[in-house]
Amino acid sequence: MKFSVIFEAQMDDISRENEQQVIHDCVEQAVYAEKMGFDRIWAVEHHALKYYAHMSASEIFLSFVAARTESIRIGHGVICLPFNFNHPVRVAERTAMLDILSKGRLDVGAGRGATVQEMALYGVDVDRTYQEMEESLRIISNIWTHDPFRWESDLIDIIPPEGGEFTVVPRPVQKPHPPLFMACTHKATLTMAADWGVGALVLGFGGPSEMEKLHTFYREAIAARSEETLVSPGVSNDFFGALCPTITLDDRDLAIKLGIRAQRFFAQAIAHWYGGGALPDAIIRDDADEVADIKEAEEYFIARLHEMEIPVDEAVSGGYNPNQAYGNADDAIAHVELLKAVGVDEVMCLIQMGTIPQELAMETMRQWGEKVIPHFRAQDEMEVSVSGAGVNK
Repeated sequence: MKFSVIFEAQMDDISRENEQQVIHDCVEQAVYAEKMGFDRIWAVEHHALKYYAHMSASEIFLSFVAARTESIRIGHGVICLPFNFNHPVRVAERTAMLDILSKGRLDVGAGRGATVQEMALYGVDVDRTYQEMEESLRIISNIWTHDPFRWESDLIDIIPPEGGEFTVVPRPVQKPHPPLFMACTHKATLTMAADWGVGALVLGFGGPSEMEKLHTFYREAIAARSEETLVSPGVSNDFFGALCPTITLDDRDLAIKLGIRAQRFFAQAIAHWYGGGALPDAIIRDDADEVADIKEAEEYFIARLHEMEIPVDEAVSGGYNPNQAYGNADDAIAHVELLKAVGVDEVMCLIQMGTIPQELAMETMRQWGEKVIPHFRAQDEMEVSVSGAGVNK
């Protein structure tokens, strides 16, 4: 079982001063994650989505974190790969450089940039996003494994001048290249990830039962794929990571209250940019019934989707499920035990939500580092010991 922390740079106060503070706070959390024994940090890439995600230049954020850490893995979770967002050659150059500077600690996730807002900003063709994402993955892995490099297809030609050749430099430390991942929000994208041989990064709001269904679906798709569909021939990264919202404090009731409130902010921000809902209300009342409030927000969002004739399923409504890893360390351990039992390879802790103050984010990470992660590390050591004893016997 692996553990990571994911960063969106969310904020309920979008003043320049607070924006700057939140981004610096994210760096401090990422550095602290290494000290607390987390395996990896992830940074998203989103554009012009105020409140929801101010992490628009994740390559710079990750480089800054890499320079201040030594062992924790550094992950793009994810890079928007349609060509107008990021040219595939530039991605290959950038990520190889970061892999070198981090001494082989880089992981590279792919996404299509799912909002109309972002696509309009960059002039992305909505109808070609999945095609261009797949093409970019194939180009990037080809650049990392072929010298000289050239590419010709119906979508893009990268052809050297007559008599010349392209050697795209630098080359990454990891061989044949850094592991590849992909953001997966529903079964269709899970099938793509399985077929392409890239790890699946799944929204975990639906809880362990939903993760069990998606994990089973992903593994079945892997079993049914052909080697010819891999984006990097002969290479696969069959890995299932699940997002896990968490606030963990000694005061169990306070953690649940603040966690559900922060999740409401997160879900409302998604609803605004993905489904045309209102901006997050970010209401803080001492006497608030947070479970009732998030259910009310869910009802509003679903009604809005019905008005727009958009299908409602777990992928779009799961963000309003309040049954997450909120509470004390024992609650977090119990939740992770359920995720482990259904086959999740990595718990991607979502702590940095827009209404969570820095001191409570850091305290949550301390609780995980001192209580939750050691619990599962001990389990892993015991499983290895038992396995080894069986082999020796």
